[in-house]
Amino acid sequence: MLHLIVSGDRTSLLALGGILFAFVATVLATAKLGEYLPRDEGREFAHDGKLSAGKPRGAGIIFVLAFVAAALLFAPLNVEMIIYMLLVVVCMITGYLDDAAKTPWGEVRKGFLDLCVAVLTAMNFLKFNSSRIELAFFNVWLDIPRWLFIVLAVILVWVSVNVTNCSDGVDGLSGTLTIITLTTIYMVDRVLNAGNRFPYLILLFAACILGYLWYNATPSRLMMGDAGSRAMGLFISIAILKTNRPFLYIPVALVLILDGGLGLIKIFLLRFFKIHVLTKVRTPLHDHVRKILGWSNTQTVFRFAIIQILLAVAVVYGIGM
Repeated sequence: MLHLIVSGDRTSLLALGGILFAFVATVLATAKLGEYLPRDEGREFAHDGKLSAGKPRGAGIIFVLAFVAAALLFAPLNVEMIIYMLLVVVCMITGYLDDAAKTPWGEVRKGFLDLCVAVLTAMNFLKFNSSRIELAFFNVWLDIPRWLFIVLAVILVWVSVNVTNCSDGVDGLSGTLTIITLTTIYMVDRVLNAGNRFPYLILLFAACILGYLWYNATPSRLMMGDAGSRAMGLFISIAILKTNRPFLYIPVALVLILDGGLGLIKIFLLRFFKIHVLTKVRTPLHDHVRKILGWSNTQTVFRFAIIQILLAVAVVYGIGM
């Protein structure tokens, strides 16, 4: 909105103001509204899960709405990006309703809702973009049939939403990893000269997560819940799709994928094929390293973040060559 009345050299100051607004608005809104969030009852099967009992959860509703407000005020939006923002809000709302429910939603309901959001996201992308993608690092472009692209995009979105959700379990972990992943995608966009519309949304979203982490660093005062983790996963998948290099998702979000995804693979193989794998590995991985290897929460966050930062440096360097 504000960019319509600001032009010239002041646009850079406006962009900076938007990032600061996103962070400050999240911090202030969280301080004022955090006490009204539903309370966590402690996760029975998570390592140290009972320590979270009584803390406010569902804080994702605060930083996602702060992101939307910042985007509407400061970002140059178009129809495609507005639809993406609506889908992020929908994903956040479904997660928040689960956070606030006395009885957690079942896997079937959540999986179906994630599938609906994934289909709408893929269709919106193809409405405004082509199905031509590049194999990152190889400079090889492929023209994917539109139906196949939708199938692959739906899988990408669904996986991103769920692995990010499953990685949420240690104070500051999923938020920190998401910021690293999004910052990596932003740097890739800059190297590729991908314009300034969607990459600016990445900065606004990251600033809002930073505002949330102000209160979520160990020991946390509140938790994002499904309202935050699912919305973050969706936004990551959208940001990856906008690079036209969807396979970049693997290296730029590898720690999220391994941390949250191994458990999904174990459950899927056991439930549908009666195959037991990784029997000695506790999932999510952040529970394994804390309970089996004896890492503290802070060590888990820092070490997982260090690994993802190293991958990010390699990705940006490889894209820029």
